[in-house]
Amino acid sequence: MAAGAPSDTRPSPDALLKAAQKEARGKFKIFLGAAPGVGKTYEMLLAAHRRKAEGVDVVVGVVETHGRAETEARLAGLEAIPRRLVEYKDRALEEMDLDGLLKRRPQLALVDELAHTNAPGSRHPKRYLDVEELLAAGIDVYSTMNVQHVESLNDVVARITRIRMRETVPDSVVDGADEIELVDITPADLIARLGAGKVYVREQAQRALRHYFSPGNLTALRELALRRTAARVDEQMLSYMREHAITGPWAAGERVIVCLDPSPDAANTVRAAKRTADRLDAELIALYVETQRHALLSEAEQGRLADAMRLAGQLGAEVVSVPGRTVVEEILALARARNATRVVVGKSRRSRWFEWRHGSVVDELVRNGSGLVVEVAPSTGSPEPKAAIDWLSGAPRSIGPYLEGALITGLATALGVSIDTYVDLPNISLIYVVPVMIAAARHGLVPSLWVAALSVLSYNFFFLPPLYRLTIADPANIVALFFFMFVAVVASALGTRTRAQAQAARREARTTADLYAFSRKIAGVVDLDDLLWIVVTHLARLLNAEVAVLMPDKDQGGRLALRAAFPPDCEFTEADLAAARWCWDAEQPAGKGTDTLPGGRWLFVPIRTSRAPIGVVGILPQADQRLLGASERRLLEAVGNQAAVAIERVALAADIDQARLGAERERLRSAMLTSVSHDLRTPLASIIGALSSLASYRDRYDDATRDELLGTALTEARRLDRFVGNLLDMTRLDAGVIVPRREAVEVGDLVSTTLRRAMPLLHGRTVSTSIEPDLPPLSLDFVLAEQALFNILDNAGKHSPAGGRIGVLARRHDQQIEIVVRDEGPGIAAVALDRLFEKFYRADDGDRRRAGTGLGLAIARGFVEVQGGTVAARNRTDRSGAEFVVSYLISP
Repeated sequence: MAAGAPSDTRPSPDALLKAAQKEARGKFKIFLGAAPGVGKTYEMLLAAHRRKAEGVDVVVGVVETHGRAETEARLAGLEAIPRRLVEYKDRALEEMDLDGLLKRRPQLALVDELAHTNAPGSRHPKRYLDVEELLAAGIDVYSTMNVQHVESLNDVVARITRIRMRETVPDSVVDGADEIELVDITPADLIARLGAGKVYVREQAQRALRHYFSPGNLTALRELALRRTAARVDEQMLSYMREHAITGPWAAGERVIVCLDPSPDAANTVRAAKRTADRLDAELIALYVETQRHALLSEAEQGRLADAMRLAGQLGAEVVSVPGRTVVEEILALARARNATRVVVGKSRRSRWFEWRHGSVVDELVRNGSGLVVEVAPSTGSPEPKAAIDWLSGAPRSIGPYLEGALITGLATALGVSIDTYVDLPNISLIYVVPVMIAAARHGLVPSLWVAALSVLSYNFFFLPPLYRLTIADPANIVALFFFMFVAVVASALGTRTRAQAQAARREARTTADLYAFSRKIAGVVDLDDLLWIVVTHLARLLNAEVAVLMPDKDQGGRLALRAAFPPDCEFTEADLAAARWCWDAEQPAGKGTDTLPGGRWLFVPIRTSRAPIGVVGILPQADQRLLGASERRLLEAVGNQAAVAIERVALAADIDQARLGAERERLRSAMLTSVSHDLRTPLASIIGALSSLASYRDRYDDATRDELLGTALTEARRLDRFVGNLLDMTRLDAGVIVPRREAVEVGDLVSTTLRRAMPLLHGRTVSTSIEPDLPPLSLDFVLAEQALFNILDNAGKHSPAGGRIGVLARRHDQQIEIVVRDEGPGIAAVALDRLFEKFYRADDGDRRRAGTGLGLAIARGFVEVQGGTVAARNRTDRSGAEFVVSYLISP
C-alpha cells in the first residue's frame, strides 16, 4: 500500500461467506496415510472412542478391518449400522447403508476408505459422494484415505510405484475437509509391520515388500503425504487470517515474492530470489505490477521484462501480473493475500531525481511492510541514463495536441473575459482548470503541462493588472499566480494518472472481452479442424501476427505436422522446424526471443493440459524484429490454455464416439454369435436328425414316417435359407449397395403374391385381406417390397396365437398408400417400441423367445426406406395385438 494509506482491517467477504456456508454442514475430518497399513483406521477408531467418551453420538457407517485383530478390537463398544446387500453378477456385495445412516442421524459417522467405488446400483458411484450427502445433512464424518488416491497426485504416484490407482478422490473433496490428520510411521516400522503379518498375510506381505512397499517407494509416498497435509494446513491458516482480518504475514511457512521490472538486472534479481527460496525451501512468486508507465516501455524494456518472466517460470516460480496504481501497494496486497514473508527487489538504477519525484520502492516497502523481510539484489551496472526526463518519453511527437491545447486555452480565455465583463468573480482563474484537465485526459502529461503554462500566461495577460502586459504590479497577485500555477500542475498530474488508469482498465477489459469471445466461439465446436481455425484466426487478430498450430500426426509416426495456420500459406525454415520439434520434445518455448534456437523467425510455445501436451503454437509478428510483450505473452498463454482444453475436449468426444461405436460393434457381434450358435443351429440339428434317421433306419420306417422326416428336413432347410438370406440382406443394406429397380406395382398383386409365399409360415392362423378399390400403382422394386412385407407377415405369424386372426389392409391416405398388417398377439411392450427395428433385437426373452435372428424387421425397414417409404409399429387400440403400417408415396 502507499505510504500513509490506511490498512484494510475488514475480514474478507469471500472468506466469511465460505465460513457461513459451512455452518449448516457437518464437520469433515480425514485421516491421511502414506500407504496401507500405517494405522489410519485404527487411529480413526481411537478418535471415535474419545469423542464417545465426551458424550458424542458415534455410529459406524462402514469400517474395513481387513482381518486385523487390533482394528477389530477397537470396534467393540461402537454402534454399527448393518450393511446392505447389493446383487451384482450373481454375487452379493456389502455396501454402507446410506439411507439407514441418514435415518439414524448420529452426531458423528465413521466412513472408512473414502476412495472406495460403490457397487453398481448404489445411489452414488463413489463413497466420497455418500460422505458429501452425510455432510450436507449436518452429520460430522470421520474418514480415511491414502495419499495415492488424491486425484492430482495420481500420475506422480504411478511414476514412483509403477502402479496406477483406479480409485481416486477429487482434490476439491480433500481441500473441503475441515481437518486432516496425518497418520505417519517410518518406512522401517511399516516394513516391520508387514513382516509380522499385521498388514497382509505373510505370502502377500512378502510380495508387497518386493514391489510396492520398497523403502524408496515408502519414503517418496511419505513425503507426498507430508507435503499434501502441510499444503492443506497452510490453506486453513490463510482462510483463518482472511476471516479475522489478520494482515500478517504469519511466518509459519516461508514464501518469497520477487518483483519483476524491465531493468537490465531483472534476470539477476530472479536468480537471487530463486537462491533465497531454495535456501529457505520456500515457494517463489514472481510479481509484475503494470502501472501507468507500462504503456511507455520501449521494445528493449519489453523484451527484458518478457525474458525475466520466462526465466522465473523456468525456475519454477508462479508468475503473477496485476495492474495497479503503485508497485508497493500491489506488492503488499499480494504479500497479505499469500502470507508471504520475504520480498526480493532489484537495486534501483534510477537517479536521485527520479526517486525524489516517484519515491523509492525499497524505502516504502521497509516503511509499510510490517513483518516483511525486504531483500535487495545487487545491481551490476550504473544508473540508467536520462532518468530525469523519462516523463518526456510518452510525449506526443506531432504538433496536433499542442495546437489543440492552445485552442482550448484561447476558448477558455475568451469565455473568462466575457464572464469578467458582466460579473466580478474573484476566482476567475478556475476556468483554466478545465483545459488543463482536458489536455491531461486526452494527450497525457506533457501536453497538459503545455496548457498549464499557456493558462498561467493568459491569466497574467488578460486578468491581472496591469492588463495586457506580462507584468504583475500587486505583490499579492504574484502569490495568487504561483498558487494558480501549482493547482494547474497538480490538476495536470491527476488528470494524467486518471488517463493512465483508464487506459489500463480499457486494456484489461478488452483482454477479458477477447478471452470471453474466444471461449464462446470454441464452446460448441465439435470438429477439430474448425476449432484450430478459430484458434489461429483469433490469435492472429489479437497479436497482429502470423499464427500456426502444429500437432503430432499418428500417420507419420507422431511427427509434428501443420494442422492450421493463418494466413494458410505460411512457411517454415529448417531452423523454425527444428525449434518447433525441440519445443514439443522439451515442452519449453523455443525460437525467436528465447534461449533455445533463437535464429528462427518464429516463436514456438507448447500448449498442454494437466494430462498431456497437445501441440505447439507458432507466432511470427508482422514486424520481423518485434518481440511479444509481457501482456501479449500472457494473452497467448491464456488463449493457449483454453485452446488446449478445447482440443482435449474434442479429442475426448471423438474417443467417446469411437468407444460407443466399438461397444455397438461388440453388441452386434455378440448378437450375431448368439443367432449363429442358437437360431441357425436349431434348424441344422433338425435337418441332421431327420436325415440321419432316414439314413440309418430307412427300412424300419413306413412311408408316412419317411415322408414326415423328409418334410421336417425340407421345412427346416427353408427356414435356414431364410435366416441366411436375412443375414445377406442385412450385409447388403449396411454396405449401401442396394439400388431399387423400380417398376409399376399394383398393390393387390403385391399383397396376394406375398401372402401365397408366406402361407406356410401362417399355418393355423386365419388371414383376411381388405384392398381398397382403384388404388393407383406404385413405383417400387417388386422384389424388395415383397420381401419387406413378407418379413412383417413372418413376424405377425410368430407372435399370433394358434387360431388367431391376421389382417392385411391396403388403403389410400392423402398422397400415400398404406399397407397395414394386424395381429392378435400380446402386443408390443412399451420398452420395445423404440428398439423394435434394431438389428438383432427381439422383444421376447427367456422361455417366450421366438425362433429368428432378430433381423427381419430391421431388413423390412431398410428395404422400405431405400424405396422412399416408411414403416411404423404400434399397439392396436381395439384389442390386444400389434399393428405395422408400411407407407409409400404415390408416384406423380
